[in-house]
Amino acid sequence: MSRLPTVNARLMIRFLEHLGFQKSRQHGSHIFFRHPDGRSATVPVHPGEDLGRGITSKILHDADASRQTFLDWLQKHKV
Repeated sequence: MSRLPTVNARLMIRFLEHLGFQKSRQHGSHIFFRHPDGRSATVPVHPGEDLGRGITSKILHDADASRQTFLDWLQKHKV
């Protein structure tokens, strides 16, 4: 299994929106997303910093998205 890349918060937000998540609220630098089926995920947004592999993995777990789904989407959408 390949290692997850470090990505910025904006890219992770785009991925969550692609999966059907919608921004539900924000508290400071953390944006909370909710899916219509009840899943939720939180993305910390710190300008100029990438999300580490651990937090990226946690967000994918919370969103119930596979690493491979994320990596495939990333190949198509990374700018």
